[in-house]
Amino acid sequence: MTNRRLSNSTLKALPASVAAPRYDRGGVAPGIVHLGVGAFHRAHQAAYIDDCLAAGEADWGIVGVSLRSPDTRDALAPQDGLYALAIRSSIGEELRVIGSILSLLVAPEDPAAVLAALTDQRTRIVTLTITEKAYLRAAGGGLDSTHPDIAHDLANPQMPRTAHGFLTEALSRRRAAGIQPFTVLCCDNLPANGATLHRLLVEFAALRDARLATSGDARLATSGDARLATSGDARLAAHIADGVAFPSSMVDRIVPATTDADRARIAVELGVEDAWPVMTEPFCQWVVEDDFPAGRPAWEKFGVTMVGDVGPFEDMKLRLLNGSHSAIAYLGLLSGYDTVDRAFADPAIRQFVDGLWAEAIPTLPQDAGLDTAGYTAQLAERYSNTALAHRTAQIANDGSQKLPQRIVASALDRLGAGDPPAHLMLVVAAWIAACEARGKTLPEAHFADPIDARLTALGSRPADETVTAIFDLAGFAKDHAHRMTLIDLTAAHLERLRRGGTAAALAALGIGSEKP
Repeated sequence: MTNRRLSNSTLKALPASVAAPRYDRGGVAPGIVHLGVGAFHRAHQAAYIDDCLAAGEADWGIVGVSLRSPDTRDALAPQDGLYALAIRSSIGEELRVIGSILSLLVAPEDPAAVLAALTDQRTRIVTLTITEKAYLRAAGGGLDSTHPDIAHDLANPQMPRTAHGFLTEALSRRRAAGIQPFTVLCCDNLPANGATLHRLLVEFAALRDARLATSGDARLATSGDARLATSGDARLAAHIADGVAFPSSMVDRIVPATTDADRARIAVELGVEDAWPVMTEPFCQWVVEDDFPAGRPAWEKFGVTMVGDVGPFEDMKLRLLNGSHSAIAYLGLLSGYDTVDRAFADPAIRQFVDGLWAEAIPTLPQDAGLDTAGYTAQLAERYSNTALAHRTAQIANDGSQKLPQRIVASALDRLGAGDPPAHLMLVVAAWIAACEARGKTLPEAHFADPIDARLTALGSRPADETVTAIFDLAGFAKDHAHRMTLIDLTAAHLERLRRGGTAAALAALGIGSEKP
């Protein structure tokens, strides 16, 4: 294997079979700052921007920001931000080198550099893929004002740790300098993600305003806020509420974790080493609400769907794709399957997913022109992709954060229509059972959840007590009239899973357990 690294200097030596940037990367200017520069961003938004740069839109390069770990920066900085995107299907693999990431920053190492990038007047869009848990929401959906990182950012606005702190401080500085606000484009799986982030940021800014009003904190004054917040109609929260665009978006592409075997294989194909290539599938979708006062790339030329309301598309993706993904992950883990394609090949799990879709589809907007039959057929084809090796343990992470919008929302809508959500609530029970299986039939740290410590503290309890306690911890269906119905359904499923495994739980739904 060669010791040379993928970089600007080795681009011309790549094999002809590898698609590579043909534009002058040195002539590209940064126009987007992306928070959460992980594998999904590099397989999705960065690839779309690479298309735009190749078409001559040279002022939309990306500054990537890691809010926690330096791993991505350490891997890609020696490669001038370049990396290979491996598009894998059951019939083969195509390699494409992406050049849209111009530089990478690590927020904990240099928050000032991140704030400088966000405040740069060339930055017109800030995109985010920071995962659901990084939005720091309380059980009711609002900002968790008690979170230590929120408290830190309120006390130290010039040294933020959270996305909330960075965005709010940058918007404050831009306002003080007379620079137009950037558009904030959330790309995470949150319900109404743009509106959700907008609400959270306004809540955070209101806490800053209140702190400034009561304390006259000199550190806030250095950013210009003290002057701006002296009049009631000029407060930062009001500025963000009324003067900053937060379009919603829906993203979709399966991106499995990269393995050392992937790195070795791709190095051979490239002829140079790539410290962190990204694996993905041929399918890619991005639906974006078209609200960009400061301008945007011509995404629609490259397959992005620009709409006035992303809600119906978002609901379809969350409830049909993400919901079934969680189902396959937890039932697959409990059945001994380590990848999605293997779990989906089990006739019982396949039949269960059909039943799950049948329950979820009626909860979607019926007048939005959604092609649910075509969409689920496409999902079935994607789940059967044997080349992707999407690990069930990867999907299983953070269930307490994901299940409310993927599963619980559909179940509540179904109950509201007078229909039972039996398949839907088995997914919640399977998540609980998979959590309980860690350290027993599954490895101790096979997947993780933000409430793991509190889950462990519950100990061994009867199914109804366990489910009630977990609904309380995770805030599922809080204060909803149908909450107890969901708890009862979940507890019955959990009891069957504990006693007879997935076969017993699926049999109760009339599904056989025969395996291929």
